[in-house]
Amino acid sequence: MLKKSFITDIKNMLSAARQKAYAAINSAMVEVYWNIGKRIFEEEQQGKERADYGTFLIKELTKHLTEEFGKGFDERELRRMRQFYQTFPIRDALRPELSWTHYRIILRVDSPTARQYYVAETAAQSWSTRQLERNINTLYYERLLSTQNKRAALLDEQNMEKASSSDIIKNPYVLEFLGLKWPTGYSESEIESAIISNLQAFLLELGKGFSFVGRQYRIKTDTKVFYIDLVFYNYILKCFVLIDLKINELTHQDIGQMDMYVRMFEDLKKTEGDNPTIGIILCAEKDHTIVKYSMLEENKQLFASKYRLVLPTEEELRAELEREKQLIHEQIGKKD
Repeated sequence: MLKKSFITDIKNMLSAARQKAYAAINSAMVEVYWNIGKRIFEEEQQGKERADYGTFLIKELTKHLTEEFGKGFDERELRRMRQFYQTFPIRDALRPELSWTHYRIILRVDSPTARQYYVAETAAQSWSTRQLERNINTLYYERLLSTQNKRAALLDEQNMEKASSSDIIKNPYVLEFLGLKWPTGYSESEIESAIISNLQAFLLELGKGFSFVGRQYRIKTDTKVFYIDLVFYNYILKCFVLIDLKINELTHQDIGQMDMYVRMFEDLKKTEGDNPTIGIILCAEKDHTIVKYSMLEENKQLFASKYRLVLPTEEELRAELEREKQLIHEQIGKKD
């Protein structure tokens, strides 16, 4: 009878070897496609006096490569390789953690800063191609920039000490992975249960550095016991993050309740070395008048963000982010 540990060791060796081979193949593909794109671009530049030379070159090249190597080298793919070189002209700056499929997805992003963000985060957080595509489709980067005082969206973990609490907050949060169809009437406890059942996806949506602490977290004073919906810890900002779920529009009472939770957590739970606790109210809707004339306006540790239970279109998300941006600019203008 073979020892279980012996069998496990052999399996781990094979898995590690396969992973290493897979990474090497991915790296080789990325490099060769970059080189092909560079070569196409250079050849086109030599024939630039002929307006239609680029189209002719790619069409002819497609024919020759398909005859020799089969599928995978159609005109669209060769144009993508050329775009890859033009978008990332420094070969040494390519990230070995990203596959060709990762880069194909990132090439759809128009903004250079957003592309830089997605490359860095995919490498740092080991995003799968599916996670990357979902984050791009839900404007992950733009939602990070939608709240006030965003300075650190592109900071790596070595420089995150420069970040403030607002730098981790999105607005809105997109929770389509919960599988709850809006506007069907769900209770806060049902949404909370769905989050726990999809905790990994929720942590990804929350962002960098979050770890789960507890659900219906019990906090007790001398006279009363309270329960906070969800508690997390952000190991980059070194602070607790409290989340309160609301199925209706944001109210003053919701803000006051979260302020009390944060104050209690600061007094009863925060340990030496922890930074100030953050409180996030996730609500179905929020009135900016409520935000403006409440403690949310001045308190740097309290936030209210909308959540969406269905995946909005890119146009809907962009329109919502533009409204948020305009309101923030108006508020800043009035203060000045």
